[in-house]
Amino acid sequence: MQKGTIGKDLNLAAELLRRGGLVAIPTETVYGLAANALNPDAVLKIFEAKNRPRFNPLIVHVAKANEMAQYAEVPKLARRLAERFCPGPLTLVLRKKPMVPDATTAGNPTVALRVPAHPMAQKLLSLLDFPLAAPSANPSGYVSPVTAEHVAENLGDKVDYILDGGRCQVGIESTVVAVEDGNIRILRAGAITPEMLAEFAPVTLARAGAESGSPGLLPSHYAPKTKLSWGKLETLLEKHRGQNVAVLAFCKAPQKAGIIACEVLSSSGDLREAARNLFAALRRLDAAGADAILAEAVPEEGLGIAINDRLRRAAT
Repeated sequence: MQKGTIGKDLNLAAELLRRGGLVAIPTETVYGLAANALNPDAVLKIFEAKNRPRFNPLIVHVAKANEMAQYAEVPKLARRLAERFCPGPLTLVLRKKPMVPDATTAGNPTVALRVPAHPMAQKLLSLLDFPLAAPSANPSGYVSPVTAEHVAENLGDKVDYILDGGRCQVGIESTVVAVEDGNIRILRAGAITPEMLAEFAPVTLARAGAESGSPGLLPSHYAPKTKLSWGKLETLLEKHRGQNVAVLAFCKAPQKAGIIACEVLSSSGDLREAARNLFAALRRLDAAGADAILAEAVPEEGLGIAINDRLRRAAT
């Protein structure tokens, strides 16, 4: 079997992971590059394949919320969040137990844990007796993959197998939170919004790059190869007048000279649809041959907070 083969063979994927291999897996958020989270040598392969900085910890995936207690200390508020939102796009940063290797947590005393909701990821985890470390299956810093084909394009020669579970339904990475003194701190915005979390405890939003113990918080991330600018679309278009630009619009395509490609995230203004379309649209615009990609800021509410976070960091 060639590296980067795309298929649906769960037993093959499980066997490759048992051998310490790398398998790209579908989740409801984005595709992950998975390895045995308890095997430091296997985890090292993730960092090498992605060219990921060694100080950037990995998210560990388990089959059920009650399995988190095997690998971390789970306070009462964290248990309540897990019971409500897992399986789903929520990651909890918790104090790790000794069995979790430092290679997985980048030497931090905490581990990021989540339960993926994708049925194929759930079935795969049920076949294994270890959890899976699985950051997004893309070169570090580049646009995240939401299809098996995206993984093959960027990491095909570095992955033992790509498990094809179709297109990811959420489309952006999980919400990452820490629980501190009865409060919830959002370390990375995602599909579980501040409003949803506020039902359980007071919520604060950490600034990007402020928490080294959490995955996915580098100031520059999710970036296409084409230079991207983010903000109010009319202002961006005026600033780039005379250039051939590609436009990422929220709900309406602008009619201006010089636009050689345009993607509309949601013609109805639905933020969930916009999130689902975000990374695939960025990849298409990146291939358009434009001088720059101009990305429109979406409303800063609900899922819009997470979308703007990705675009803001893609523009850094």
